Amino acid sequence: MSFVVIKLVSQRIALGLLLLLAATVLIFIGTQILPGDVAQSILGQSATPEALANLRRDLGLNEPALNRYFSWLGNALQGDLGTALTNGKDIAESISGRLQNTLFLAACAAVVSIPLAIFLGLLAVRYRNRWPDKMISAITLATISVPEFILGYIVMYFVAVKLQWLPSVAIVRPDMSVFDRFEAVAMPVIVLTFVVLAHMMRMTRAAILNVMESAYIETAELKGLSAFRIIASHAMPNAISPIVNVVMLNLAYLVVGVVVVEVVFVYPGMGQYLVDHVSKRDVPVVQATGLIFAAVYILLNTTADIIAILANPRLRHPK
Repeated sequence: MSFVVIKLVSQRIALGLLLLLAATVLIFIGTQILPGDVAQSILGQSATPEALANLRRDLGLNEPALNRYFSWLGNALQGDLGTALTNGKDIAESISGRLQNTLFLAACAAVVSIPLAIFLGLLAVRYRNRWPDKMISAITLATISVPEFILGYIVMYFVAVKLQWLPSVAIVRPDMSVFDRFEAVAMPVIVLTFVVLAHMMRMTRAAILNVMESAYIETAELKGLSAFRIIASHAMPNAISPIVNVVMLNLAYLVVGVVVVEVVFVYPGMGQYLVDHVSKRDVPVVQATGLIFAAVYILLNTTADIIAILANPRLRHPK
């Protein structure tokens, strides 16, 4: 690996850490400007001013914001995400199971959507400007244009209510078998696949079409190679960098952007956990979930940048 590549990779990692630090600042500021009073939401409207003042003091709300930020950041770096204000439970323990559920849902959706998107992209290129290409583009664009919650309720109505193939809610428990877990997450996976499929498919198609204009593709055509072999063996490997980028972006969405889908299907993941505690104004929980979402998103995007650097021959062999 050349010095230039090492330098670029190091810069991307440093930029990722800097972005994560900036995200912690935004998360902290965002939770501080949330409407309402934490102490009031915990004690209720009938609480006396003395009780509210005592609770604010116990929670450290009377301290300067800068002190509270550095205290929260220091604890988070040590793995201490704090305690939930509403139930007194350790946030890290409560989140661990929820995070596993979200990652399981995202992994299932990725296993279905990524190969399907790449295959449809290859198929669209193979039959460019013909009816298969137009039909694939029309269907995928139609699905991505529908809001997630509407798409979720449509799938729920037909699959769960009308056909009764699957349960209407995605409830998972630790004692469930693997098959039962797959059955429980099937409908959320269908919705998430529809949501991310169009973006990945169209980017795959565009990246391969861009490579198809190269001179070596014309040489392969003159050799008499089949169209699909040219696309799969010659164009696809050279289009891997933009494809990896879009795949990583959609993986980040599958982990971070599943809030609406989890709420629609009552799935016990990070998104549902966040929504429940935002309504209760449980600031430590909101901060912890926001930090985890930001870390996952930045990690996957940084990974995409590093893969793109390593996959680019011009960076591996600088002149």
